[in-house]
Amino acid sequence: MDCIIREAEIQDMVNVLALIKELANFENEPDAVVIDKSDLIKHGFSEKPLFKIFVAELKEEIVGMVLFYPRYSTWKGETLHLEDLIVKQEKRSLGIGKALYTRFLEYAYEQKVKRVEWVVLDWNKNAIEFYKKTGANILKDWRTVQMHEKALNEFITSKK
Repeated sequence: MDCIIREAEIQDMVNVLALIKELANFENEPDAVVIDKSDLIKHGFSEKPLFKIFVAELKEEIVGMVLFYPRYSTWKGETLHLEDLIVKQEKRSLGIGKALYTRFLEYAYEQKVKRVEWVVLDWNKNAIEFYKKTGANILKDWRTVQMHEKALNEFITSKK
């Protein structure tokens, strides 16, 4: 496999957005993506980017990506959060996902972060088994908590 893992460039954002939408479909949330290419460019390629992306390129085609960003743990210090890792469905089982994952972990190691973290859906057994094989710890007692824009607005406006 002649797959190249490299840092994403602005011109890759059309393909990155397509991968994000493919992931949303895979996770049974096809209408959840509200960002567009300009959002990715604005927030990923500014003077102080909010995230970093590595893409997988196979025969000059973007076939996968990993998007991550810095976080800070009050217990550990600097950490990285892996937000999304996706490989086009027709290119899975070629080792591309592992190559992207490995590049992300190499970057974390280079940055000397104290921890990397991400979430995985409980029904995604293939991903869970893959992560376990690499030494990742799947936490059983922590739950992801989210408050979406509507709930945030309702909470804040109800306090006025």
